[in-house]
Amino acid sequence: MTGRRPTILLAVGLALLNTLIFSAACSRPGKAGRSAATYGARRTVLLGRSVQGRPIVAVELGNPRAARRVLVVGCLHGDEQAGVPVAHALAARTGPTDTNLWVVPTFNPDGMASRTRGNAHGVDLNRNFPAGWRPIDSRGSVNYSGPRPLSEPESRYAADLIRRIRPTIGIWFHQHLAVVDDSEGPKDVERRFARDVGLPLRSLTHFPGSVTGWENTVVRSSAFVVELPAGRLPAQAVRRYADALRRIASP
Repeated sequence: MTGRRPTILLAVGLALLNTLIFSAACSRPGKAGRSAATYGARRTVLLGRSVQGRPIVAVELGNPRAARRVLVVGCLHGDEQAGVPVAHALAARTGPTDTNLWVVPTFNPDGMASRTRGNAHGVDLNRNFPAGWRPIDSRGSVNYSGPRPLSEPESRYAADLIRRIRPTIGIWFHQHLAVVDDSEGPKDVERRFARDVGLPLRSLTHFPGSVTGWENTVVRSSAFVVELPAGRLPAQAVRRYADALRRIASP
């Protein structure tokens, strides 16, 4: 037994050396050897809480170091919920390798719970952002813009996330017009998305204080609206929209 010990130790040492060399090669930057950590980001981030204390969460997927950053938001108006299952379906998949993908199912959980357009303060969050903000109506109106820009916690969390990740593409789901808005945002992405999901392109009205209008002042021509059809999307349509988003995130 004493004579075999050096041979055993040498074999163990060589195996350990090979393991270290392989690990180092896999962790080097470059196409052939990026680490799993670079490609495999998946984490749920608590962005904050709504007026009534409900969590507002985002799921980060893909490559956190990527220059391409995509933000997908399923719901901003609480009575327009069809984009939420699309966001969930997208977040359930493997992250793209060359994109930092952020998925927020809803920024308005209180409105979703009460099935109202505004948040628990009755503010239309899509009139509460700084770009072009002005007082609109009063509390009790469906388009009430709030007392000042970013007066609501939900809109502040959205603004914080946009400032933080600076999305190169931002897609915000609404209802019930069944169109892709091409009045602002990246034209090539809008055309591709409209073609993939079978919606027409239309130029919609710019409203003061909208989130896409404001996001486009932070990152030029990055954000656009997708108006889904009325009602709940069938499962097949949810998959179609999630697939189209996936193709945008993985060009």
